[in-house]
Amino acid sequence: MYNNRQDHPAYFRFLMKENPPMSKFRLAHLGLVMAAIGFTAAAPIAGFSSVAYAAETVRAEIGKPLQEAQKLAAAGKNKEALAKLKETDAVGGKSANEMYLIERTRASAAVAAGDNDAAAKAFEYVINSGKLSPAESAKFSEALAGIYYRAKDYNKAVTWFQRVLKDNPNNTAAHEYIVQILYTSGKYAEAAKELQATKNLSESQLGMLANIQLKQNDKAGYVQTLEKLAGSYPKPNYWTDLLNRVSGKPGFSSTLALDVLRLRLVNGLLSKPGEYMEMSQLALQAGNPAEAIKIIDQGYKKGALGTGSDAARHQRLKDLAAKTQTEFDAKLAATQAEAEKAKDADALANLGYALVSEGKAEKGLPLIEQAVKLGTGRNPEAIKLHLGIAQNIAGKKPAALNTLKSVKGTDGTADLARYWTLNINRPM
Repeated sequence: MYNNRQDHPAYFRFLMKENPPMSKFRLAHLGLVMAAIGFTAAAPIAGFSSVAYAAETVRAEIGKPLQEAQKLAAAGKNKEALAKLKETDAVGGKSANEMYLIERTRASAAVAAGDNDAAAKAFEYVINSGKLSPAESAKFSEALAGIYYRAKDYNKAVTWFQRVLKDNPNNTAAHEYIVQILYTSGKYAEAAKELQATKNLSESQLGMLANIQLKQNDKAGYVQTLEKLAGSYPKPNYWTDLLNRVSGKPGFSSTLALDVLRLRLVNGLLSKPGEYMEMSQLALQAGNPAEAIKIIDQGYKKGALGTGSDAARHQRLKDLAAKTQTEFDAKLAATQAEAEKAKDADALANLGYALVSEGKAEKGLPLIEQAVKLGTGRNPEAIKLHLGIAQNIAGKKPAALNTLKSVKGTDGTADLARYWTLNINRPM
């Protein structure tokens, strides 16, 4: 069913172990929400007095048990407070104001007592009473949705969270709840749709979307989401998966192996001696001894090269790179003249990139630009890719981004250009 381990949902669970998708919510602690809207044990009804509330009289047979219920709630005796409120239920002919005060007190005590059914009914009454300001009504609705969520009444929870979003489309917590409910209910398509309609997804939200796409075997969608994760949250695990996938993509050109390793290097993904050896050897084969020297030096600095049973082999490679650089410098003028005379786009591009790697961008970039204009290389899109990378090395970020944007091709060049763009634009 899965072509490789990266396609399996279990792999993504490993990938996301540091960032489990939306497992906790800002509203999970309902007590914080209640406090925010004025429901506390000490003052379940702000401004209440035994005589009147909002300029309306409260009868003694209502006011007395109501005040006693409040005192019980203030002392943490919320179940007793609920029991005391039942005395008011037996009183007939209650005014709208009396009902409002009773249910608001009941809402506070029921939440604290963990009686979700009583709390939900009381909240709905208070919200529908017409006595709340628009701002307060929105907060009560959010708290009610949280109550239904805690009670696992997900249908009603979604209904109320949607009401919250209708009043405040920017309420990210309500949106997260809706997505989580859809996800845990197995409604993956709906959850994905909700996430895709949201701008500026957080890392955990992107993680959930990627997980859904894997479950739905949406490989193209998964890679797009993974690119967003790698670009906005450049962690090694995201880049490892992304580069593994592009290398294994049907039609990927093996001639781009060095370019993949370049991305692995800038993302800190090289660690094994063989990786540094392979990359430096590929750089030498490409006629770029300066790049090979930098790779080898980094391998030594990281402790991957120069130690162990292969230390002598590492040293021979280091000596070869230095010797090749000396020969490159000695033959530079002749090599350049020959490439320009023959209008050899590949030779010009390789020579130019090697000069940029050596720190001679003023000489190297024009040669790669000539190669791009000729358009006769074995892989013209790869030459444009290398021009963009070289421009970035030279510190010409706007030019690099513009060049990389122009790279096309289905052999992996366009993918790698896009990944370089992600790297250049990555958050510092």
